[in-house]
Amino acid sequence: MLAKPKIQNQASLFFTLEETLNQKHPLYILSNRVDWELFDREFSPLYCQDNGRPAKPIRLMVGLVILKHLRDISDEGIVEQWAENLYYQYFCGQQEFSSCEPCDASELVHFRKRIGEPGVELILKESIRINGDDSNDGQVSIDTTVQEKNITFPTDAKLHRKIIKKCLAIAKKERLPVRQSYTRTLKKLGVDQRFRNHPRNKSKARKADKKVRTIAGRLVRELERNLKPGSIYRADLELCKQVLAQKRTSKNKIYSLHEPETQCISKGKEHKKYEFGNKASFVYTRNTGVIVGAMGFRNEFDGHTLEPTLEQTERLVGKAPKEAAVDRGYKGRKQIGDTQIQLPKPFNDKTQTKYRQKKLKEAHRKRAAIEPVIGHLKADHRLGRNFYKGIVGDNINIMLAAAAFNFKRMMNKWKVTSCRFFRELYSLFKFMIYRSILDKTAF
Repeated sequence: MLAKPKIQNQASLFFTLEETLNQKHPLYILSNRVDWELFDREFSPLYCQDNGRPAKPIRLMVGLVILKHLRDISDEGIVEQWAENLYYQYFCGQQEFSSCEPCDASELVHFRKRIGEPGVELILKESIRINGDDSNDGQVSIDTTVQEKNITFPTDAKLHRKIIKKCLAIAKKERLPVRQSYTRTLKKLGVDQRFRNHPRNKSKARKADKKVRTIAGRLVRELERNLKPGSIYRADLELCKQVLAQKRTSKNKIYSLHEPETQCISKGKEHKKYEFGNKASFVYTRNTGVIVGAMGFRNEFDGHTLEPTLEQTERLVGKAPKEAAVDRGYKGRKQIGDTQIQLPKPFNDKTQTKYRQKKLKEAHRKRAAIEPVIGHLKADHRLGRNFYKGIVGDNINIMLAAAAFNFKRMMNKWKVTSCRFFRELYSLFKFMIYRSILDKTAF
């Protein structure tokens, strides 16, 4: 249930955050530029109106979600820092200092599930609006990257041990009989599985792997016999059976039990041959530097991601870009709707003028500017490792990282403007002092 709105007209007896804080601070300026009423209007129908516990204010929850990706901290971290940072509190709509935590960290999880992908896309749209005319550039660059999931590097031995652990946990929870727990056996097999690259240990490690797989299959079959027909664990057992049946050359392999949608993606990197997660596509304005599109995919061919990405860009900005520069991974698409796709290729034909060839070369050189932007998204805005669950979590993390990048861009711009103002003021003050000294010496 939505809480009743508080009356903010009455001034505090001592002080308010609005009067105390530095009004030139970028976070202070951003809090006054964001259209918070838009979020209240769009997210209010998602709450019950007449029963239940009063919910936290929508501005508070949206502000915490933005600050989390803006500062690259966890749910627990942003909740703790909110109680210590006055600018965080003012950004989330607080008028007076509060020393207690605003909410429980798990409430952020529930809020993200409540608003879903459409709500997060609304936050991305607002971040584009904040950038003003810079987001209306008709020339864009598009590229894809891998958003890695928060899983360990998958190996068959790890997956089989997790199956054993899961089966034993289900048996303990449901109080089912198990003929053997294999605790001591697995400990001895773990010793044999070490140092498998040494020539003397290869055969011993291979035999230990096979034995662990046999134990995992034995426990799965035993659980199948003992569980009731309509048990909630049937889907988990089917997943375990799929992991046990897959081989090196199998398609649609499972790389994680808790994230079965994880894909194995190879982008041709020398230092990291395979990455486990999903594919993310970004649309970046070529001349102004605003992310106007961010979308998640599984492991599609890059050319097949162009059309939905451009549709999202048109939905967020209001118009489709005229030109989109891409790399050779998008081979096969020359035009989508009103957008012309520019692929780097040698100019062998005589139909293009030298001027047009020069413009195309400049466009492809500028396209490379999206690579460091993706690096900043991974290093500074939580795109490097995705902790959200499921396919919906993948898409939410991508859009929130892009929104945080756009907000950070404007904050840096305001910071530079403020520094320039004080620099000019200081130079004017120095000039006036110098001029007064000259006037005194003249007499």
